[in-house]
Amino acid sequence: MKANHVLAATVIAASSLLTACGTTTTPTASSQPYPATVSTSYGVVDSIQIVNTASTSSGGIGAGTVVGGVVGGLLGNQVGSGTGRTAATAAGAVGGAVAGHEVDKRRQQPASMYQVGVRLDNGSYQTVMQDSVADLSVGNRVRIENGRAYRY
Repeated sequence: MKANHVLAATVIAASSLLTACGTTTTPTASSQPYPATVSTSYGVVDSIQIVNTASTSSGGIGAGTVVGGVVGGLLGNQVGSGTGRTAATAAGAVGGAVAGHEVDKRRQQPASMYQVGVRLDNGSYQTVMQDSVADLSVGNRVRIENGRAYRY
């Protein structure tokens, strides 16, 4: 009976921790789905370069680490009795946290972006970062709209 109370308390504590990890955002004027004015420029693609973006990891404890630790602790708690159960619970929590941290690190690998340099018709130069270039190549006429270059 005592094991059920410990298990229930562990699940409640874990769900509280995960709820605290969530973030809420308040919409701002810049997060509107459509901008009030659309800026469009025209020009010719001058250069295209692949750029690796930095990982957004803060190096701290991620959700994978927390979830892995909780699950490992729950599984370890099912093994043995007395001090053996306590040791198994601790070992399971540590092992689960390490495994969850590794999963977090693999998910946060740097991504490749394309830096497209465009010589605009008015003589100025603009650089645009995009996740793909589709059919763009150097020398193509493009239209830049909302920070993205489109061939036309």
